[in-house]
Amino acid sequence: MKFKDRIDAGQTLAAALSPTVCGRDDLLVLALPRGGVPVAAEVARILGAPLDLCFAHKIGAPDNPEFAIGAIADTGPPCVDEQVTHTMRIPFSYLRKEANHQQQELQRRALLYRGSRPAAEIVGKYVILIDDGVATGMTARAALQSIRLRIPARLIFATPVAAADSVARIALDADDLVVLHSPDAFFAVGEFYEHFNQVTDDEVIALVKYSAQA
Repeated sequence: MKFKDRIDAGQTLAAALSPTVCGRDDLLVLALPRGGVPVAAEVARILGAPLDLCFAHKIGAPDNPEFAIGAIADTGPPCVDEQVTHTMRIPFSYLRKEANHQQQELQRRALLYRGSRPAAEIVGKYVILIDDGVATGMTARAALQSIRLRIPARLIFATPVAAADSVARIALDADDLVVLHSPDAFFAVGEFYEHFNQVTDDEVIALVKYSAQA
């Protein structure tokens, strides 16, 4: 399965979600910036739901920042791959320092993207968290755990594509999963899109602002 772009992926994802959530007046769509925002914007538009953001970022290994050993959301404790950190002998002091650094950056991005608008109320809502794809699942898990602390009525994670071995891990933190494609052979999210341009800060700001005005 290959999607034309993030808009196509969002439309396909909305069609999969629609039978169970369409028409709910307690529905809230949350996106993981930046790549998840165009996908989630389409889902929110089609389902007639408000759109907001959920901020999370991976924690990279000391000598390889691209290798995720955990992740942190803008609120809540970090989600850490304990087997990897034990094998690599990564000290707790490193994890704490990196988690604090990433949380400060996430708070900066929240202010940039939302401006003066407050975060959406989650308590009692039927929440769908969306990303454009999942490799390790660490960022998704950190975001889901953070959302769970805010007591949604139900928490769904939805994505166009996720590595097969990550799906089971994400399922531990969500009430439901909607994954359109979960290949065993997975190298990068972009390989499942014909067009996978980097989403800019300005695009995120525009999509969130448009949704707030709709």
